[in-house]
Amino acid sequence: MSFWERHSPGIGGDGAVRTYHVSKSYIAGTFALHDLTLEVAKGEFVFLMGPSGAGKTTLLKLLFAAERPNEGQIIVLGRNIARLREAGVPALRRRIGVIFQDYKLLNRLTIEDNVAIALDAVGTPRREARTRAFRMLKQVGLQHRRYHHPLSLSGGEQQRVAIARALVNEPEILLADEPTGNLDPELTIEIMDLIASASTRGTTVIVATHDVGLVERYGKRTILLDRGRIADDAPAPGRSL
Repeated sequence: MSFWERHSPGIGGDGAVRTYHVSKSYIAGTFALHDLTLEVAKGEFVFLMGPSGAGKTTLLKLLFAAERPNEGQIIVLGRNIARLREAGVPALRRRIGVIFQDYKLLNRLTIEDNVAIALDAVGTPRREARTRAFRMLKQVGLQHRRYHHPLSLSGGEQQRVAIARALVNEPEILLADEPTGNLDPELTIEIMDLIASASTRGTTVIVATHDVGLVERYGKRTILLDRGRIADDAPAPGRSL
């Protein structure tokens, strides 16, 4: 155990995600995140809120090892992101599902193959991977488009494919950046119910959103970011931090 893990107040235990004095700067003197310390427990569902530029997307990128912090430590599933070698990143990412704002679908692959690629990466037999991908597409209402390609889908449909891909491997952590931004209200609730159900099965869920209505509906812990700092950290009703 490192010195900071032994001596940092509030950072320890069996948290799925722990950050300690994390700062990230893209321009000298300007911080996307500044001195950020938090812990998210295994199986916890957390909303990240805040205006554009508050640091929500940057935090998710750091947790996924898409970027590295300038200062501080980040522990994700027991691995120190700041010290993780490039060779170790793929193994960590296979344990994390990510829903990106820009979908990141592979246009040369069918919808089914885009979802199954998360299973292929961990060596799931092809037949089982396709069966599970189809089942997941059915949950997001796109089983009839399984052989289509991403460019033939609407933005909302592409978002649903991205959500299916993130969930199909039953990840230990799910990171979602505005996952319902392109969906109509009825489908938004269906998709959020699907994401919330993952947390009941033990997945740690962190959702960045601007939608106050969603936060009020689901009643989960909500972390408010403002200019790269935690402005508020409100526990779920009936739960104290």
